[in-house]
This record gives sequence, C-alpha cells and structure tokens, in this order.
Amino acid sequence: MTCPTAGPRRWSEVSVAGKSVKLADVAKAAGVSQGTASNVFSRPNLVRDEVRERVLAAAKALGYGGPDLKGRLLRAGKVNAIGVAAVEPMSYFFDDPWARALMAAIARVCDASGSGIALVSAMNHERLAWNIQSALVDGFILLCVEGGEELVQLTRERQLPFVALALGVQDRSIPAIGIDNVSGGALAARHLTDLGHRKFAVLATEFNADDHVGLVSAADVAGAIYATSRDRVTGYRQALAAVGLGPEDLPVYETRNDKASVEACLARIFAGGEGPTALLAMSDRIALYALDWLKARGLQVPGDVSIVGFDGVPEAQASTPALTTIVQPMAEIARVAVHAILENAVPSERRTLPVTLAVRASTAPPAA
Repeated sequence: MTCPTAGPRRWSEVSVAGKSVKLADVAKAAGVSQGTASNVFSRPNLVRDEVRERVLAAAKALGYGGPDLKGRLLRAGKVNAIGVAAVEPMSYFFDDPWARALMAAIARVCDASGSGIALVSAMNHERLAWNIQSALVDGFILLCVEGGEELVQLTRERQLPFVALALGVQDRSIPAIGIDNVSGGALAARHLTDLGHRKFAVLATEFNADDHVGLVSAADVAGAIYATSRDRVTGYRQALAAVGLGPEDLPVYETRNDKASVEACLARIFAGGEGPTALLAMSDRIALYALDWLKARGLQVPGDVSIVGFDGVPEAQASTPALTTIVQPMAEIARVAVHAILENAVPSERRTLPVTLAVRASTAPPAA
C-alpha cells in the first residue's frame, strides 16, 4: 500500500544540488512515503509495478544508487561473513599450499552455514587500518600472525571477534587455535628413527624476520622469534635423543619457505658428497621443492634419501613419490575457527589440536 503526498513532482523540480541524494529525496520526488521507497529496494514484491517503476525512475534521475548496504547490515548487527587476514600478499591465499588448503576448509564450513568470506591483505601498511576497519564482516580469522602485531592490534580496535591460526608467538592474550608443533616434530623424526635413520638434516621455516638462509646454530634456534619453527626443532630433537643423538647430530638449515632458498640449502647439505639419509622438512611446500631438486640430480626418494613433510596438503598425497607428512586437522581447525566467529564464541585461551602422521612412499629404511 502506498501513501501519496501532494502528488509526484516533475524530476526537474527536485533540487538536490550540492547534497548527497537520500532515500527521502527519492520518495519525495516519486510522491510516495519513505517506507514505500525503501520497500522498492529491499522488498520490491510488496510494491505495485507502476509505483515501483516510478520510484526507480526518480532514483535514476536523481543519481540515487540504492540504500547504504553497509549501514543497513551494521544496524542489523549481523553481516554473516568472515574476514580472513594475513600478513602476506593477497596471492598468498592462492599460492601457498597450506594457506590454500586451509582456505578451502574454511570455505566448506562457510558454505555449509551460508556465510561469506572476505580476504584482507596486511601487506600495504598504509591501507591496513582502512582494510580492517572497512571490512564488512562479523569477525576475523588471522593467518600466520608471526610478526603481525599491528594486524592484531587493529583487529582488536575494530572490537569484533577474532581468532588467530598458525600462531607462532607466545602472547597468551591472543585467542588462537593451533596444533602441537612439538609433538608433530617428534612424530616425524620418530618415524625416521624407527626406520633406522641416523643421519639427518632439517629444512626449516623461518626462525627470525631477517633474510637469513642456511645453517643456523643452537643459539639461533633458541632465540627464534617464531615459535612454530623452534617448537618443531624441539620435537625433532626429542625423538633423536631417544636413540642417543644430540643437537649436534641434527644440522638445521633455515629457508624462506620458497624454491630458491630451499634449493640453496640443499646444495649446501649435499655439497660434500655423502649427505644425510633423511630430511625433515618443516612444510610440505619445502618437501615438494626438495623432491624436485633431488630428482633432478638423480637422487632417489626414498632409495637414497627419505623425506617427511609437515602440513598434510593435498599436493603431498599427489606427489611422486607420495609424501610422508604430518597432517594438520584442517577441517577441524576451520570448523572451530568459523564457529568461533559466527557464534561469537572465541576461546579465552589457546586451543591446541592434535596432528597425525600419514606414512606414504617418500620414506623407507636407509640403504645398506
């Protein structure tokens, strides 16, 4: 039902010069109530065709693009969408196997709940505050918060629920969902020692925010700012200690989790001729780069060298040979994280989920 005023005016009689056009202006120009004009944009089925056409014509003539969706959603108090932010370029969500697998798991949970996803990159520091403040979401999932203190602070200032994943720092005030990296490292190394391996090398993810690539000392590991890498080394060492091997028997090479740095470290590891019989890679991405490098140089996996990865991404199972790896519970991480935001049930302390070992074709006993 419409509530006409004194009758529709000609569009030329409506003056909104120098002002932003509002819904009330459109209603006045079309000769209807503001409620009727609102229904045209939000519930058009409630408005007669001729009235709807008159309102839309008035809106077009005045340059009115429609109601402020953001304002309407914020007033409703629920957007039904989740922001996923990372201290990485936007391409990270698509290029990195771990991020890609996790995003796929998050997307499946959001699909099941009818929720949307907004990706936010923290690489552009000048626009970071705007990106966080303007994102039309109910809360944030933060990936790889290592070194992302500003991202955490800005998210807190937004006063929306947030939870961090793959958190590599020790700040207990940050709500986080993660895995037990120490037990994961121990599980990977124990698998290799049970096979009889005693000559190892580690291809590690970053310990610090510098650009260092290559062999690191025990002091470097102990002083790492990224707890994820440090904890995985701790787990490796625990398993090796059980068979009488010390830290000096586990050389650790820091990579930047990219092809160039992984290949540079492998060149150093195998430069002396006889290399290790087993490689412990701190990510499946590193392990897959290592598989390609070894294959190109005629080294057989696992005939000459066994490799264990870490993450459990789909590419690990599809590689040749299929990669033995520590599997993160991606589906459960995604489920817990998404529900924490949508149900405003962010954990008050860190929640740690267990990992499992997937034994595949990239590991075998060392050659006699």
